[in-house]
Amino acid sequence: MTRIVHISDCYPPRVGGIETQVHDLAARQARAGHEVHVLTATGAPGAPAGAETVARSVSAPAGGPAGRAGEPGRAGEPGRAGEPGRAGEAQVHRFASRVTFGLPVHPREATLLRRALAEVKPDVVHVHVGVVSPFAYDGARAARALGLPLAMTWHCMLDGVVPLLRVGAALAGWRRSPAALSAVSAVAGRRVAEVMAVPQEEVLVVPNGLDVTAWAPALMSTGGPGGRWAGAPAETPLPPDGPLRVVATQRLAPRKRPVPLVRIINQVHERLGRDNAGQPRVHLTLIGAGPTDRAVHAEISRLGLQDVVEVTGKLPRPEVKARYRDEHVFIAPARLEAFGIAALEARAAGLVVVAGRGTGVSEFVRDGVDGLLTPDGSDGLRDAAADEALADALVRLAAPDGPLRDMLAHNRSTPPAADWADVLAAADALYARAQDLRTVAPGR
Repeated sequence: MTRIVHISDCYPPRVGGIETQVHDLAARQARAGHEVHVLTATGAPGAPAGAETVARSVSAPAGGPAGRAGEPGRAGEPGRAGEPGRAGEAQVHRFASRVTFGLPVHPREATLLRRALAEVKPDVVHVHVGVVSPFAYDGARAARALGLPLAMTWHCMLDGVVPLLRVGAALAGWRRSPAALSAVSAVAGRRVAEVMAVPQEEVLVVPNGLDVTAWAPALMSTGGPGGRWAGAPAETPLPPDGPLRVVATQRLAPRKRPVPLVRIINQVHERLGRDNAGQPRVHLTLIGAGPTDRAVHAEISRLGLQDVVEVTGKLPRPEVKARYRDEHVFIAPARLEAFGIAALEARAAGLVVVAGRGTGVSEFVRDGVDGLLTPDGSDGLRDAAADEALADALVRLAAPDGPLRDMLAHNRSTPPAADWADVLAAADALYARAQDLRTVAPGR
């Protein structure tokens, strides 16, 4: 048994890639018999934004509620650490402050994190990092100060900030620290290697995990990655008998590029036109919500795409999977996609995936087999040209003699090579490296 501490700014009930992955990884490690703790700056479920929720709670198993209220400490203090949760569950320590108005930070996080780590005495500290992760970085500094084996995973693309982070890493002494480095994809890992000035092979890959069978369009006949699915649901009519049905599931935030996505669909619509009944030959279902919601609707109105684009708002996972039964293609327009868990879910559901080839989606989508990977910034293209390449891919899939039918048949009968067993093994390798580095350099 290993005593593991995960540190993440964000955690359920917040929704997002890091939140989901940290929760599910912690839950599966606990089920495997490890003692698992999560330290987070996200308040307890049901607490109003800005509430003081520094407390301990115990998380539910993966797929269930995010957690239940635990034994709180005094205001501004952590609850008691080191008490094991129920068998097969992770123990969550929440550090939220009313003075930060719901943001996942705490004004005394450095002190509280160090105190919690000293009390838990973990065998390894696993820090989960985004572009802006003050709580996680404070946790990494606390682990380093206490001389604990430290593993760090970047869940983001560092494009545009590598030079700044290189200077910061050098000044803060991170390049001399015995931390085991990793990222959720090799693409993201290359940027981490640049920041830390280490060879690429020193940045391990700990990919995001997915319960493939939960997203499968039908039951698997042989089971496991690389198996065959027993069948597929009746498919929506393919072009030209019906429109090319495209779906995107994402947070409506600038980084995910929902407004440019509407413009990409407009390009496709202008090129494909309408059928004899006046119906558009392309349709986009945009699933999600976020700060650019109004801008997305405004762009739809400006371009006259009310019958071409449907915005559903945020949907629960079972409803997202149900929606996928009526779709053909999942599109991922984001440039800074370190992994693309939504794209992996769609691929597991049998959809064809279209994305830029310089993103983390390229880790699990093979161009011409599972989907189409288009030229993007990794090829020196600017946004306009890269967006045009995405539009070209959709037009190609909409063609009567295009590859859509064959790709759908493949994806609906063959699961992607993504499994939680691989993720757990990758995490174990990362922890072993963290402990080896700590043994080699105990004084750093």
